[in-house]
Formats: sequence, structure tokens, C-alpha cells
Amino acid sequence: MTATAACGITVRRDGQPFTPASSNELAAQIDEIQYRTDEGPCLDSLNAGTVVQVDDLNQEERWTNYRPQAVAHGIVSSLSLPLTVDGETLGALNLYSDRVAAFDRTQRENAEAFAAQCSAALALSLRQVRQAEVQKQLNEAMVARSVIDQAIGILMSQQRCTATAAFDLLRTASQNRNRKLRDIAAAIITNVSGEAPQPRPGFRTNDRP
Repeated sequence: MTATAACGITVRRDGQPFTPASSNELAAQIDEIQYRTDEGPCLDSLNAGTVVQVDDLNQEERWTNYRPQAVAHGIVSSLSLPLTVDGETLGALNLYSDRVAAFDRTQRENAEAFAAQCSAALALSLRQVRQAEVQKQLNEAMVARSVIDQAIGILMSQQRCTATAAFDLLRTASQNRNRKLRDIAAAIITNVSGEAPQPRPGFRTNDRP
């Protein structure tokens, strides 16, 4: 029988822990017990950024709500290791076993090495997500600017004023009506053209010069 019966990874999303990956349903169930009871070794590791090793749950005095439920699922020992990115603990690697003291020195060293690999993968994933978010925000800003520019052009023609004066009219209307500047601009375009504004497309990262 192998020392590890199940393995799962815990991360936070919108302040709440969840399990994005697990070796089997048992790991997901044990993680979920901890989320539901708001206690357990994986949450301690995630919150404190430290390794939490449990050799025998039957001898533990911590986690009075989690412990009996985990034992009922056959879990006796566990090892939780923090996943740290740029000094911030963003997740935890959780190993569960049906054997007492399943995680000896060699097992723990192997788990720490694997946790380091998981942290590197998590850092790469987060970097990609953040880059995508920045690109999305840039595209939204460009689209909003296009709509506002169109409305400014309409006001310049209607009011026979400069672009600065037309923008001031938009800003005043936005403040007085407590509406976003883009929404005011879109309403002007729709009122004049009879159609919703058709802004220029935002930047695309796969475009070639």
C-alpha cells in the first residue's frame, strides 16, 4: 500500500478556498470538509504559510469538527505544504494517507520538491491571468475612448465648438445625471444615428505589422 491515498491542491478565489485539482474524489472530499468546517491542516497551511504535518489524527486535539469526519473517510495522517509566489502564500498542496505517520523524512522532502514545482506553475498561471486582465482593461479603455471621441465629434458639429468644449459638455452631463461618461456618449450617438455606437475594435495581441 502506498503512503499517500490522495492528493489535492487548495487555492483561494474571491477570498474563498477551493480545490482546482485533485488526484481522486477522496482528496476533494477531505478538502471540502475543511472548507465547510472552516478548519483543518490545509487551511492552517494556507493561512499561516507553514508546513502542517499530522502523524495520527486519532491522537490530535486540534480541529474538533474536521478531525472525526476525516477519520470517518479513512484518513489518518496528512501533510500540507504552502504554495508561495513572490512571498505570498496563494495555495496549499495537501497529501492524505490511510496510514499512521505515512510521511517520513524522505516523503516530506519529495513533497516539498513537488510543492516548489507547483508554486512555479502557479506563478506562471497567475502571470498569464494578469496579462490577460491588463489586455482586457486596455481594450475596454480603447473602446470607451472611441465612443467618447465619436460623441465629441457630434457635439462639435451641433454646437460649433472646440473638442475641449465638447468634452466639457459631456463631462457636465455625466456629473449631472450621475452616469458614466461613456454611457452619455453612447446615448448621443444612438440619438443621432438611430443605432448603437460601433466603436473601433481594441488591440489584438496576435496582430502582425
